[in-house]
Amino acid sequence: MGLSKLGQTLTAREVLDLVKSDLERVEREISLESVASVEAVTTIGRYLQAGGGKRLRPILVLLASKLVGGVTDGSIRMAAVVEMIHTATLVHDDVIDIAETRRGRPSSNTIWGNHTCVLAGDWLYMQAFQMALRERNFHVLDLLIALTQMMVEGELLQLERIGKIAISEADYMELVDRKTASLFSACAQLGAIMGGAGEATEQRLGEFAWNLGIAFQLVDDVLDFTAHEKVLGKPVGSDLREGKVTLPLIYALERATSEERQLVADVLADGSYERVPFEKILRFIERHQGFERVRERAQSFTEKARVIINEFPESRYQRALAAITDLVTDRDH
Repeated sequence: MGLSKLGQTLTAREVLDLVKSDLERVEREISLESVASVEAVTTIGRYLQAGGGKRLRPILVLLASKLVGGVTDGSIRMAAVVEMIHTATLVHDDVIDIAETRRGRPSSNTIWGNHTCVLAGDWLYMQAFQMALRERNFHVLDLLIALTQMMVEGELLQLERIGKIAISEADYMELVDRKTASLFSACAQLGAIMGGAGEATEQRLGEFAWNLGIAFQLVDDVLDFTAHEKVLGKPVGSDLREGKVTLPLIYALERATSEERQLVADVLADGSYERVPFEKILRFIERHQGFERVRERAQSFTEKARVIINEFPESRYQRALAAITDLVTDRDH
């Protein structure tokens, strides 16, 4: 997972060891459920699964289940469901963003083309819902339907704002809520439901994971500018090149001169760093403490998450969830 530090509660290895055997079951479930009658869908699904990733969302489902009661077959299924939904969103995002790489490998759309990948993403969504339907639990279905609507609305809102420099912090936070935090929250809620928790516990774990998701995305948007390309698994500065103005830029633009605003406007207009070198944008954000302010903002959300998880009785699983709050703000990809 590339974790460097998880606080003084549990180490990264100890957190992973708590869910290792369950995660292996989740991977098998995804492999089985990604087989379609059309070979292209199966091939794309396996390519994406082999691409790895942190598996943070399934881990949240599993740890939430363990925290409140224990992992059931339903917990494994829901962990697979959220990872398949997440994968479907990545496939669609790469098509929309005309991305060329994902996790250090060619993105699926560059190999199979946009049309095939859009349909493969649709299939993954529907397969995830078919899996969830086997639980025969209306609450689970309500949660997943609301989640996917939120995520699609978030993508549509982002499309409306592509290439626009006048994006406010409130605009940005609305997108993060819809595209990232809502999925994190659903993961913890689904884990709680499968573990047999009551409504109050489910909601509280959802709030914990929502704050975690906000912090995760804030750090992601800093890393898009500051990480090393090989570690990040995609070109640095991709968001701005794709027309997305994220919080580090929003903060820097609040203090920018008209000349500095023009630099950002030029990159947005060109969709490249040919006229304005990436290093100029990087120095501009650093000069106005854009990264520093976003890291502080992320830390405030991880602190809220930590306060919530500390309300739960101490256990290995409670300590693991507390440790993940440190993982989110202290990572290099």
